[in-house]
Amino acid sequence: MPRPKNKDELLELSNSNFKKMFELIESFGEEEIVNGKIPFEDRDKNTRDILAHLHQWHLMMLDWHKVGMSGEKPDIPAKGYTFRTIASLNQEIWENYQTTKYDEILKMLEKSFLEVQEVINKYNDEELFEKKRYKWTGTTSLASYLISATSSHYDWAMIKLKKYKKALKTYK
Repeated sequence: MPRPKNKDELLELSNSNFKKMFELIESFGEEEIVNGKIPFEDRDKNTRDILAHLHQWHLMMLDWHKVGMSGEKPDIPAKGYTFRTIASLNQEIWENYQTTKYDEILKMLEKSFLEVQEVINKYNDEELFEKKRYKWTGTTSLASYLISATSSHYDWAMIKLKKYKKALKTYK
């Protein structure tokens, strides 16, 4: 599906990509999901790391929304970081979740996913997709931020997971 252009498409793509991502994860064996190591030189070493990353970006999106809609300027992407320093931010996210168990991350991600869906559901097409509507979104739209934190990010995760799946076949 191309980039969403209305609320229904945004909800559909967000939900369908989230579901597809979990269908892909469920195609791995339990050992590969919970304890498997992704054999690439990369920040994310396992499925938990990928899901924790998505969860934290959901939380950041929720915070941006809360702060921005209160009339304040949110720290985007996070306090002390810019999009130029995003690799450092993502490394810090990775470090923060290293002692969190897979099952716990799974519950956290499911919860934060539903919270982001609630945000999407609060608005109509115009409120979501009109550029410059909200001061905190700058020259873009609220939907642009939501797409980045949901469907586009789930695409990123699926690319990583497919690469992992392909590597598993190679190593077996």
